[in-house]
Amino acid sequence: QYPFGRRLPCDIYWHGVSFHDNNIFSGQVNKFPGMTEMVRKVTLSRAVRTMQDLFPLEYDFYPRSWILPEELPLFVDEVRMMKDSDPSWKPTFIVKPDGGCQGDGIYLIKDPSDIRQTGSIQSRPAVVQEYICKPLLVDKLKFDIRLYVLLKSLEPLEIYIAKDGLSRFCTEPYQEPTLKNLHQVFMHLTNYSLNIHSGNFIHSDNVNTGSKRTFSSILCRLSSRGADVKKLWSDIISLVIKTIIALTPELKVYYQSDIPAGKPGPTCFQILGFDILLMKNLKPMLLEVNANPSMRIEHEQELSPGVFENVPSPVDEEVKVAVIRDTLRLMDPQNKKRKDIQCWLYPAIADGKLQLKPVKTQVKHGMKDKQHKHHSLKLSLKLKCQTSGHVSEANEDLLDTGPADGPEHETTRALEPELPSLCLKQVFPKYAKQFNYLRLVDRVAALFIRFLGVKGTTKLGPTGFRTFIRNCKLSNSNFSMACVDILYIDITRRRNGMGIDHKESGMCLQAFVEAFFCLAQKKYKSLPLHQQVTLLIDFCEYQLSVLDEKR
Repeated sequence: QYPFGRRLPCDIYWHGVSFHDNNIFSGQVNKFPGMTEMVRKVTLSRAVRTMQDLFPLEYDFYPRSWILPEELPLFVDEVRMMKDSDPSWKPTFIVKPDGGCQGDGIYLIKDPSDIRQTGSIQSRPAVVQEYICKPLLVDKLKFDIRLYVLLKSLEPLEIYIAKDGLSRFCTEPYQEPTLKNLHQVFMHLTNYSLNIHSGNFIHSDNVNTGSKRTFSSILCRLSSRGADVKKLWSDIISLVIKTIIALTPELKVYYQSDIPAGKPGPTCFQILGFDILLMKNLKPMLLEVNANPSMRIEHEQELSPGVFENVPSPVDEEVKVAVIRDTLRLMDPQNKKRKDIQCWLYPAIADGKLQLKPVKTQVKHGMKDKQHKHHSLKLSLKLKCQTSGHVSEANEDLLDTGPADGPEHETTRALEPELPSLCLKQVFPKYAKQFNYLRLVDRVAALFIRFLGVKGTTKLGPTGFRTFIRNCKLSNSNFSMACVDILYIDITRRRNGMGIDHKESGMCLQAFVEAFFCLAQKKYKSLPLHQQVTLLIDFCEYQLSVLDEKR
């Protein structure tokens, strides 16, 4: 462990919290620049909303959301209009602080007037969403799913999904929200960190029972009832791919800022935690994405008042050990350099801590750790060989189905005979042909990055915006350069007034996307937005290609 960084180069840097560290010029880092910011509740909601504007039907897996405080008047007006049009509508909403985690600060309301103004919501932005009142119940309890997703590469985009996950249960029987039970967090909130304090929480050594179970055990139960679990997996894969497509444009802006093209720097990968709720009809809904999912494989048990000990958790161990082991197997740089020597790291358990154990090692390992609230996850090295942690063939077959009629392209191969098959299943680019049409904002981001000018920045200045308009030949008698300046000032001033990022002045990517959509609507009237945007992207790319040929 190197709490203060290290000077000697490593093949893999395993950071506890975020990308940034001292002077990394090579190797691979297990965090992407900007990922922590991108999956915050407000930023994620903005990114998904942009995609909902373009493809409303494809992005119906995210609840209707409003961002506070800026959209509070809009939230009030829209709820009033919906109630007026349908007097029988009795909604419930859930308020989630932007920077909250582990259920901190989350509460339910029945009316916009119930939003808590104490503590100044200006200083702590939040997202308010429609509460999903009809979730799927198991044993009369509400639960959510934590799935682990490996973003192996941003360019080209490469996504893997773990074949098993965790199902985390509430600890009181579910009832639809009423004014009487709104505050019963053990009934409505699935957060493990909340429910573990309930007297009804059940620690189990069996992955099929208790308050935390494997997702595969839930799938088996659903399958025995006749549910179409293959379609469920297909829907979950689609949800994951579409969510990451929504996040990649801004991640690319962060990436080029921290690791400019042409300069020495590491490549990145990251394990993400997707929290998903199943509705009664088995439709998966995205709750949130966690950039730093807990990898603890034990829980605290109170022996006597105030005296705790760490006890291994078989459920966590079965799922998380395989995820970390196979992430390292996929990222192992030695795999590319030599075929005749094995150098595999895999996790094992000793003294209640997760340890990475190589069969034979010729690489240097630098690890930077996150200090957790109770104790840190220790990553250490020992020489030993083990072949534990498998995923059921049934689950493997389910993930092999993927979205319907996906192209056959498999890069996940049997990497080495003495370890179990990979628990991480590639879903992109395997199913790229089905989802590439959604990547419009990626192409807009490429235009944005081209005109940023100064390396290391994430904001577009007025000169860069004017150059974009001029080079793409978007100004004319009806849209003069004076109008261009007004558009830039209006959108930039409003976006900066939202308090998104005051570190540097200029137009952020979200503001540029808004301006681009506005230009598309002006140029191509009477078409759906996604067609307008596609036509304008094609037009801009063509003009720039002509310009590049001249140069």
